[in-house]
Amino acid sequence: MNLLTSGVETKRLELLRALLPTGTLIAVLGNPASPTAGTKLPELETAARRVNQPLLILNVNTEENLDQAFATLIERKASGVLVTADPFFATQRDRLVVLAARHAIPAIFDSREYAVGGGLMSYGANYTDTYRLAGIYAGRILGGAKPAELPVVQASRFELVINLRTAKTLGFELPPTVLALADEVIE
Repeated sequence: MNLLTSGVETKRLELLRALLPTGTLIAVLGNPASPTAGTKLPELETAARRVNQPLLILNVNTEENLDQAFATLIERKASGVLVTADPFFATQRDRLVVLAARHAIPAIFDSREYAVGGGLMSYGANYTDTYRLAGIYAGRILGGAKPAELPVVQASRFELVINLRTAKTLGFELPPTVLALADEVIE
């Protein structure tokens, strides 16, 4: 199963920008080995150009690259970091949360597990809904439908999760406009 989530990285960028002073540098962690990197990163760069948002794209696909990326974003004085959706980053979830906290840098991630685990915020597909859709597909196939004839379904429910404990630890005050958008606030 593959999640089609076109435009979600751009929404993450918009949410992170709402927390930071205008014109500050935002770092983006992307995995160049990912099959979706060819669309995600250009999508982010285009969105950033439209609003004059400086981006620092950092390619990360190993644990060593991860440490180097955080050293670079701190050296370049990035005000925030957007971690793109990628299986490699999912395997490094705890480490990413710790690195962002250690360097006191606001970060946005793709799934609620990051925010629940101590990350500042996440915006992504609601996996419960996604698994429900997968179950419906499986049921249709088991009922005799030909997979090639089934329509492509895109995730339709997305959730913004904000961890207020992490915000307080970072000494970061979230704007009421962003808090009002949250589907879940961890206090």
